[in-house]
Amino acid sequence: MQTVEDPVELLRGAGMRVTRPRVAVISALALAPHSEVDRIAADVRTELGGVSTQAIYDVLRALTDVGLARRIEPAGSPALFELRVGDNHHHVVCRQCGAVADVDCAHGSAPCLTASDDHGFTIDEAEVTYWGTCPECTAALETSI
Repeated sequence: MQTVEDPVELLRGAGMRVTRPRVAVISALALAPHSEVDRIAADVRTELGGVSTQAIYDVLRALTDVGLARRIEPAGSPALFELRVGDNHHHVVCRQCGAVADVDCAHGSAPCLTASDDHGFTIDEAEVTYWGTCPECTAALETSI
């Protein structure tokens, strides 16, 4: 669970209209970061009733466009969304169950990595995904041997 300011104030601070679906999506992401659209939609529908999947995609795109949400796409996984933005953190993903956790910036300041060849780009962000096995899956594997 992620602590989040008041969703209404977040939306207003970003210059966005406050709508029930937007507030519900922010609330769902605060409770379950790194969620895929189906999970977010289910949580929003529990709160609001009938909301189309397209409406959820539209809200997520709008939140991402203004920098209130972040979309991450670990290889082989559906897109995941989170509210932790602007700090250039990274992720660790379990190869067994797909669990995702945040990893703070490796060197303390953006972009966290120095490219061996920046090809003339001004680099302002690095996206790193660490892959491994989470503690729960490691324990399950050890007990099955």
